[in-house]
Amino acid sequence: MLSGVGKVGERPGAVVPRRTVLRAGLALPLLTAGCGGDSDDAVTFFFQARPEEARARLLIIEEFRRRRPDIAIRTIMSGPDPLQQMLTYCAGGKCPDVLMAWELLYAGLAERGVLADLREFLDRDPGYAARLTADGYAPLRDTFVWRGGQYALPEQWSGVFLYYNRRLFERAGVRAPTRWSQAWSFDEFLTAARALTRRDADGRVRQWGFVDAWVPYYSAACFGMNNGAEWFSPPVAPTRTNLGDPRFAVGLQFYADLAVRHRVAPRAADQQSVSAPDLFARGRAAMLLGGHWLYSEFVDRDDLDFDVTVLPVGPHGGPDAVTDVGTTGLAVAANSPRREQAWEFVKFATGPEGQEIIARSGLFVPVLRSAMHSAGFAAAHAGIRNLDVFTEGPAHSRHLAVTPVWGKVESLLERGCNRVLRGAAQADSLGGRTARDIDEILRAARI
Repeated sequence: MLSGVGKVGERPGAVVPRRTVLRAGLALPLLTAGCGGDSDDAVTFFFQARPEEARARLLIIEEFRRRRPDIAIRTIMSGPDPLQQMLTYCAGGKCPDVLMAWELLYAGLAERGVLADLREFLDRDPGYAARLTADGYAPLRDTFVWRGGQYALPEQWSGVFLYYNRRLFERAGVRAPTRWSQAWSFDEFLTAARALTRRDADGRVRQWGFVDAWVPYYSAACFGMNNGAEWFSPPVAPTRTNLGDPRFAVGLQFYADLAVRHRVAPRAADQQSVSAPDLFARGRAAMLLGGHWLYSEFVDRDDLDFDVTVLPVGPHGGPDAVTDVGTTGLAVAANSPRREQAWEFVKFATGPEGQEIIARSGLFVPVLRSAMHSAGFAAAHAGIRNLDVFTEGPAHSRHLAVTPVWGKVESLLERGCNRVLRGAAQADSLGGRTARDIDEILRAARI
């Protein structure tokens, strides 16, 4: 649930997120997995994950322990509010040594001095740093650059894209794009969604053309970005929101109209008893917007023949489709007494060895090209024909926003955007007071 807040990132991720993970995170018991137990010398690793994702992380820890038996790892699972939990730990002098970082949340921790600048370690080994840069993706790595410091390294990509039911598409005579560079237009997407929506004689919907498993106003923002406008400018340390940009407003309105006007997607009231992933899994929705965090929920269903495709592009966007960064990273606590050992674990998990384990697990999308294009990643996604949607996703990622005042900004966004998504206002209205209030918060944060 967010790989990325989200974006929160681990969404059912990702805040994350990257994202749903912050809204529906699962509090699991402390996991030690033979990785150091409660030793005071153990490196503590704080993260949030669903049970199957936690098991994938334990595979990385076990392999690290095999290679570095001198460094013990003790895991601490997050509850539903990881930011508050991390701040509480650190304020009490018990900050975990390694912390999971979300694209939408880490800047506040970096600003408070909670996170170490990893350039301290990268600068010691310029050869490794250069190899990591060459093998990685700039949009993901730059997500965690704050005021010139590298406060985390990306560990997995989620982004968002569209899952689609192959049988329903074939039945309706609809073909889905296979790559980000072959995106469909808003008009083509709407035509497909209409063809894939089926109603009874009494008008009741039996099959939706499109459903959304992410945070709706984040999804709407992605439609805005696919019409040629960023959500915030600049995306890192923004000074203003682009809610008032006509291009962004058209994209957001198009998303809202899928449910409000065209009725090819359910409104909130239509979806109270069945979640979007359940609608898709049961064949009652032909397309679902979500991230890779949902892959494990669908892949073992024998009755579901699915693939993935890209978001549509508006008349002012393109030529390629884009998605959100949707990444989580690993950081080292600035005051950790085990900084060197913590760095060794972060280096392993975010480097080629750890990323290869991630690739083989099928639970995450790796952040290095070598792992992304490995045989292990392809084998873990053997049923996906449009694998380029995953492997090209990081290069087509765009930031939502990186700011230490995201919590304040989000409360205004949620209030304003939800009125549009309910049909109570038009998207262009957000360029008024909502945009002004957000800009004021952003300007104050830069003083």
